[in-house]
Amino acid sequence: MQEIEIYTYDPKKRVLIPFVNSKVNAGFPSPAMDYLEQKIDLDEILITHPSSTFIIKVNGSSMIDEGICDKSYLIVDKSLNYKKNNIAIININGDLTVKKVEKRGSKFYIVGANKNFAPVEINEETEVMIWGIVTWVLNPKS
Repeated sequence: MQEIEIYTYDPKKRVLIPFVNSKVNAGFPSPAMDYLEQKIDLDEILITHPSSTFIIKVNGSSMIDEGICDKSYLIVDKSLNYKKNNIAIININGDLTVKKVEKRGSKFYIVGANKNFAPVEINEETEVMIWGIVTWVLNPKS
């Protein structure tokens, strides 16, 4: 069984981060701004529903083709309803995993984003609950 780390959002611990109000080119460089425009609060940008938002650290590579790597941090909102193609934290038979749910014909599957991981069929014996919807992925520098 994999180890899951869940972090709760604490609105009292706010950190303002300097923000340069300019786009950065991914091609040839342009003259950079020599000053910071303002400070931003990442909580305001990343978290819509503070009381139902958690951060979970990923262990494994089953969602690598969706840009979710081993040691990624996922911002998860438990107040959102699952919609087709959402990436979700799913409780399957008591274990949390990050995957998508797909309907293929008349059957439903829990599906990763890595060809090395086979889909898991959901049947009447499978205990499945959508725990929350992934709203942001934060990846460490490789």
